[in-house]
Amino acid sequence: MTELSEFLQANWALIAPFFVLQLILMAVALVDCFKHDKTNGPQWIWILIIVFINILGPIAYFVFGRRNNG
Repeated sequence: MTELSEFLQANWALIAPFFVLQLILMAVALVDCFKHDKTNGPQWIWILIIVFINILGPIAYFVFGRRNNG
């Protein structure tokens, strides 16, 4: 039983940084999406992508979804 608990503890040590990174990326992307009215495509679709496609959703929004003003 101790081997199983050590295995689960080691997995959380590896997963936790990715989980925190995903939450930070999602929060920053959502704030940015709500802040800017114009996006490449409908804003509500980008919100769904950011929320439901874990780490890749916010990255896709920053690469493809933001409309450059200028």
